Amino acid sequence: MRGFRFGVAMHSVGGRDEWDRKCRRAEELGYDVILVPDHLGFPAPFSALVTAARATERARVGSFVLNTSFWNPVLLGREVVTADLLTDGRLEVGLGAGHRKEEFEATGFPWRPLTERIGHLERTIEALAAAYEEPVGGGAPRPRPPLFLGGNSDRFLRLAARYADTVGFSALAKSRRPEGFRILSAAEMDERVAFFRAEAGERAAEVELNILVRDVVVTGDREAETRRWHRQTPDLSLEEFRAAPAVLVGTVDEIAAQVHAWRERFGFGYLTVHEPWSETFAPVIRALAGA
Repeated sequence: MRGFRFGVAMHSVGGRDEWDRKCRRAEELGYDVILVPDHLGFPAPFSALVTAARATERARVGSFVLNTSFWNPVLLGREVVTADLLTDGRLEVGLGAGHRKEEFEATGFPWRPLTERIGHLERTIEALAAAYEEPVGGGAPRPRPPLFLGGNSDRFLRLAARYADTVGFSALAKSRRPEGFRILSAAEMDERVAFFRAEAGERAAEVELNILVRDVVVTGDREAETRRWHRQTPDLSLEEFRAAPAVLVGTVDEIAAQVHAWRERFGFGYLTVHEPWSETFAPVIRALAGA
């Protein structure tokens, strides 16, 4: 069984010095990958990732994930190859189909059916492969960076089964609730992972599975905190909430055990936390070192 990997999804850059400091701190805390989401209100991914690599020594850097509906495939290939060169091969390319309709409206891009968005994503993957056959500025061909594909739908997971080095599952699903999302139950996640593995066939054992952790709560009273957080998730029973791969709650040792349980049940060996939880989760990384 491969060891755990941990990523941190950064929310802001600040100035050059602040960004350098935050990236170095993430590396010190034990995070393996520094990630930048591709959402409005977040930093522009490629410039932030190149700078993150220059500020650190070992951490890999990655997009989490690019909304490919906003990118021309050929031009994105140029961006990726250049960033890969400037990060000395530490880049991981995260791609998605785009799921926030309000961002399409804000940018003026047409909101297309999921089938069309995933079709564009597949053309983007093919363009990236072509970009590595004829590198920017000439030179010998080089291996493309690891490909992270993030999404939960059937169409998306079929695509990930063919192409992904890492597939990122979401703990959330669309909902009619005011916030627009709900937490998936453990049974629903079991089904999604099983669907992916069936589609991937023999490739399934080679593909790393990732989960984005919604929240991390370190507490000496796990039961009280679990009940408090459960009140925000009326779609699930208390027992369903405890089992769902979404929120990590408890002492450091209890959370480490929860992470082990997620890997055993779902196969999640690569966990990503949001930047606000990076310090909170760091003791768990230390507890899991070598696991």
